[in-house]
Amino acid sequence: MTEEQKQQEKTQTEWAAENSGGASNSADDASEAVASDEWGHQGKVQDAPREASLEESGPTATAEPTAAPENPDASPEEFMAMEALVQANQAFTIQLEELKSQYARLAADFDNFRKRTQKEKLELEAQAKCATIRELLSVVDNFERAKEQIKPQNDGEMNLHKSYLSVYKQMVESLKRIGVSAMYPKGEEFDPNFHEAVMREPTREYAEGIVTDEFRRGYMLGDRVLRHALVKVAAAPEDDEETPTSETPDSPQE
Repeated sequence: MTEEQKQQEKTQTEWAAENSGGASNSADDASEAVASDEWGHQGKVQDAPREASLEESGPTATAEPTAAPENPDASPEEFMAMEALVQANQAFTIQLEELKSQYARLAADFDNFRKRTQKEKLELEAQAKCATIRELLSVVDNFERAKEQIKPQNDGEMNLHKSYLSVYKQMVESLKRIGVSAMYPKGEEFDPNFHEAVMREPTREYAEGIVTDEFRRGYMLGDRVLRHALVKVAAAPEDDEETPTSETPDSPQE
């Protein structure tokens, strides 16, 4: 082989080597370009907003779950927490209604207790007042007996008579101011709630059961009986008896 042929073969060999290296470099560049394109595409998909359409995101965006939550594992826990809150709210609501009902019952019981206590207080005051006034009624009775029986004969006796009558009138006015009133049963029908019959007299002057006379005056304090009136009651006349007889019927005692 001549020197010229060797030189040409060497030249061809170098040219082939250069072309092979360039192809390799081109392949590497192409590989890098593809890698760069794929990375850039993914970056675009990642950087793109969630509202972007599939056409703008590229073909690989279809594989991404666009509607998935940020933390899908916490969703059941949140649901259970919400259920627990709802149940707790219902329990608190029931407890609140029970407390309201209990408060209403306590308020009603307290109101009833207050009314009952007030009523008992008024009843005790009335009983104490009645007991005190009953003790004074005997004094009033003595003044009335003196008024009926004493007949003044001179000026001195008249002055004495007027003196105790003034005291009597003052006492009567005081009793009236606190609500005491006298009974006048004569001519009325006998009522065991207000009268106490000590005698029954057959008579034609009054109808049977009518009070004909009063032996002791009765008194009232408002609508409460302080003392029953002692009375005589008319009975049906008996033809076979010329003189009236008296009987003592059963009647409620004070």
